[in-house]
Amino acid sequence: MKNTQSKTVTRQHAYETWRTPDGSWIWYVLKKYQSPEAEAKNPYARWFCDVVSPIVGERGELGDVYVRDIKNVAIRDEAA
Repeated sequence: MKNTQSKTVTRQHAYETWRTPDGSWIWYVLKKYQSPEAEAKNPYARWFCDVVSPIVGERGELGDVYVRDIKNVAIRDEAA
């Protein structure tokens, strides 16, 4: 299956948004490097994200994040 989320987008057009239950951390997924099938097989799969946290504030910080690290602590925001 083709990766339809391989183009980098802005925070306003993020493919997905993930939040910790208390809402203190937010991951805006701006790019996915692999298809969902390949990602499921790769323990080192990563997403390019804009991360908002108590450490960096609302301005966020850009960078790659392991998918497993996000999914272990966050819930996908279906409203986004």
